Amino acid sequence: MRLTLPLLSVLALLQSTSALVAFPGAEGFGADAVGGRQGDVYIVSNLNDSGEGSLRDAVSESDRIVVFSVGGVIEITDRIVVSKRVTILGQTAPGDGITVYGNGWSFSNADESIVRYIRVRMGKGGSSGKDAITIADGSNMIFDHLSVSWGRDETFSINGSGGNITVQNSIIGQGLQTHSCGGLIQTDGGVSLLRNLYIDNKTRNPKVKGVNEFTNNVVYNWGGGGGYIAGGSSAESFVNVIGNYFISGPSTSVTAFTRGNENFHAYVDTNFYDSDKDGTLNGSELGVSSTNYGGMDLVTTRYDYPAVASTLTPEEALAYITKYGGASKVRDSVDSKLIDQVESYGKDGALISDEADMGGAGDLDGGSSPTDTDGDGIPDAAEEELGTDPKTADSMKLDSSGYTYLEVWANSLVPSSYQ
Repeated sequence: MRLTLPLLSVLALLQSTSALVAFPGAEGFGADAVGGRQGDVYIVSNLNDSGEGSLRDAVSESDRIVVFSVGGVIEITDRIVVSKRVTILGQTAPGDGITVYGNGWSFSNADESIVRYIRVRMGKGGSSGKDAITIADGSNMIFDHLSVSWGRDETFSINGSGGNITVQNSIIGQGLQTHSCGGLIQTDGGVSLLRNLYIDNKTRNPKVKGVNEFTNNVVYNWGGGGGYIAGGSSAESFVNVIGNYFISGPSTSVTAFTRGNENFHAYVDTNFYDSDKDGTLNGSELGVSSTNYGGMDLVTTRYDYPAVASTLTPEEALAYITKYGGASKVRDSVDSKLIDQVESYGKDGALISDEADMGGAGDLDGGSSPTDTDGDGIPDAAEEELGTDPKTADSMKLDSSGYTYLEVWANSLVPSSYQ
């Protein structure tokens, strides 16, 4: 029998159909996040851990759009705590972009966050028992084209009263042993996981409770702790699991779905599993049965959550993610190795306990800072193309599209859609 959400829960999850999405291509529960659109621009101009011009300083106050005039690795000692209504546009960094290495980030209560094209690589030097990215509370957030790895506890987790959150087009990988977890996603507020790669995590790829949309993801080389873990408790969950590809790797010793029970209500459709580790992509569709889905209570009608514009086949999702997943404007050495693992189709991949096994965060070409005469975050050459004045700080004015000129420029630097 299909169970439905309480009316109040349904109403809480409804999104405005007329709202301006965070950026072209934003989807899911968190698509309408506004970030710092009504605030000021902050230009990250150095790779320092703190102080004026640093990323930490940039996100320390609300109502900011953060852009970068520098590229490279930012090594941090303490965790970065992000304020409300902040937009972080990593695609604006010159050269090879931005990696933040050495500890994790907290987006707890960072309502309305928009974060794009950033690498968050925690590592052994990070705080023990902490996640690479954690959200304990907060609402209306979207994370797009992130590369997140080497968490000490989880790698990317969303808990508590968090809701209306999307993680899309991202790589979530290599949680450090012995825990080695992709992430806990456990909130009734609504989380969309769309076109992500979970890779080289022993367990929780992810572990889901509550209200969740899991569409067009790839899960590769999970360990004995499990691939997609279905709640495993008495808490009621209501999920869609659609068009995903699960591919066993050298570390995989259990099936794709585990720990479901009568309280985990799932609509499932067209999920593929390649379990033979033979170096060839030759998976097949999982039959719609409780046994194949780890004991979930399978329902026959899709939950009416914010849907993607186009649902890909599992093969299409895999092709998209291997080409564009993560902070892919410029792929760093870590992501390149992870994608090579996926494309070995079972032959390559490993759970790690030290990021040194991957060469650490590596070196990035910092590029050169473009000329920005008025200091408003948009390079002069781009202002000329936009039709704005390179000598007047006007980047936070609204374009006819509803986005600021700063966002229009930043959005033009990367693809607007996966279609």
